Amino acid sequence: MADSPSVATKIVEDFSALVTGTQPFRLSDHAGKTVILFFYPKDNTPGCTAESMRFRDLYPEFEAANAIVFGISRDSLRSHEGFKAKLGMPFELISDPDEVVCLQFEVMKSKSMYGKTVRGVERSTFIIDGAGELVKEWRGVKVPGHVDDVLEFVKALA
Repeated sequence: MADSPSVATKIVEDFSALVTGTQPFRLSDHAGKTVILFFYPKDNTPGCTAESMRFRDLYPEFEAANAIVFGISRDSLRSHEGFKAKLGMPFELISDPDEVVCLQFEVMKSKSMYGKTVRGVERSTFIIDGAGELVKEWRGVKVPGHVDDVLEFVKALA
């Protein structure tokens, strides 16, 4: 279901999680804004770094479209703080070591790595509108061009 054109809208169940910065994350705290949740496998890896940098570089345009961006992985809050500082990210990173949010969005998948089957996060992006409805999802994301596609979609919503 990579790059599906749309999804049937559904209300996303509220959740809270550990996040970089000073305030805990709660989805309902962002009502009225478009929320972009991008799930990625691991801090400081090439694809995750490239994707995060593109969200960073386009962040002012997301803000102008009344959208807020959050990256999510299973990494610790400490790892996230270092990754965020290293790349100068203007958005927060959600830490989901217990996979609660990952399971809610069904992004945990079996992958083959060096001939072994491992369980990991499937790179995915979800857009939740100001009313809390899931209005778009991308699964099995390939990094090149993806963030630009997300921005184009968000601008069309605004």
